[in-house]
Amino acid sequence: MKEKIILAVVVEHAHSSWSPDDEAAEMRELIASCGGEVVQTVFCKTQPPTASHMLTKGKVEEIAALCQVGGVDAVVVSTDLKGTQQRNLEEAFGIKTLDRTQVILDIFARRATSLEGKMQVELAQLQYRLPRLTGHGEEMSRLGGGIGTSGPGETKLEVDRRRIGERITRLKKDLKEVTQSRQVKRKKRHEQKIPTLAIVGYTNAGKSTLLNTLTEAGAVVHDGLFTTLDSLSRQALLPNNRKVIFSDTVGFMHALPHGLIEAFKATLEEVQEADLLLHVLDISHPDYRKFYDAVNAVLDELKVMDKPVIIVLNKIDKLSDRQRLEEFKRDVSCAIGISALKGENIQQLFLLIEDILGQDSQEVDIILPADRMDLINLAHSQGQVHEVKFLSDGIHLKASLPAKIAGALNLKQKRPG
Repeated sequence: MKEKIILAVVVEHAHSSWSPDDEAAEMRELIASCGGEVVQTVFCKTQPPTASHMLTKGKVEEIAALCQVGGVDAVVVSTDLKGTQQRNLEEAFGIKTLDRTQVILDIFARRATSLEGKMQVELAQLQYRLPRLTGHGEEMSRLGGGIGTSGPGETKLEVDRRRIGERITRLKKDLKEVTQSRQVKRKKRHEQKIPTLAIVGYTNAGKSTLLNTLTEAGAVVHDGLFTTLDSLSRQALLPNNRKVIFSDTVGFMHALPHGLIEAFKATLEEVQEADLLLHVLDISHPDYRKFYDAVNAVLDELKVMDKPVIIVLNKIDKLSDRQRLEEFKRDVSCAIGISALKGENIQQLFLLIEDILGQDSQEVDIILPADRMDLINLAHSQGQVHEVKFLSDGIHLKASLPAKIAGALNLKQKRPG
């Protein structure tokens, strides 16, 4: 049975381009993603926010009156609350009160499937709770179900600061080992000269669907926020037979809490190490430009804005008028419209990827030792081979190869006379 939620949307004049209605719409999606249903929305102007409750006295009384009517399970506030503010609001309302980060963390806890994903979610939850131990009483020990109780503390929230600190230290150590394992895999891919492409984008933009279409990865997809928490990497061949690795990543969101970015650092390293980014944007959504800006804000925080990027304008099959598609393509340097679900323009996307990765290619015309067929195989797998001739003094190779591969041959070029 769905929890009945009162949504308190905090209106801040000095905010981003997101309007109060935008904030309310996204919060409703977040709440729905963790099994709740918004039955009442209250817009709360806080200029300035009060230190004790965040919301003004009048709004606290208005929401408290709505709670007293009954039939409401929780109040969700659209911004982050301090521990004392959350405690004071909960006392005033008489029911469970959560903030935006807690709702996002609850979704993460429900979505996490791998050991790494669960560790990252637990780390984010504990880092969120640690500074809120002071001033929290009953709600930190609350048992039971519902939004905000999923994940590691649901059977014993009364752990003290020292024990939480020890658990955070342990999780960081375990995740560091995961990071080292990823680094070993990346090093192997680097030695094999296989380019990596990170698929990034706003949550529910269709990243996992695109990964499945490009690689037949079989990633779980459904229409909802934060479907993918674990980075999934799969190999594919470009039309020129060059191998590449595509990596799906956790979805981004505007004002994504910094603690989540920090907790998912191991996964997001795939973005930082990628040779090319595929920024997937749901062009059919009315707020697509806001989503575009929000993703760029996270990419900027990750310090990867200097990487080559293809803007993949997804879900063009949902557009009744493709004018916005053409308008947006004029505003960015490299974009292509596709439908990952229907497979429309996927081949053109492959060719565009091939073109960008091929900009560093070099023409080679060399004689290789007769016993180095491994280098011939490498050329076939990573570039375009124009000619192979077996001569008395070796193997004559003509090919277009990535600069890394050409350099890896580490042989003095010898053109046949």
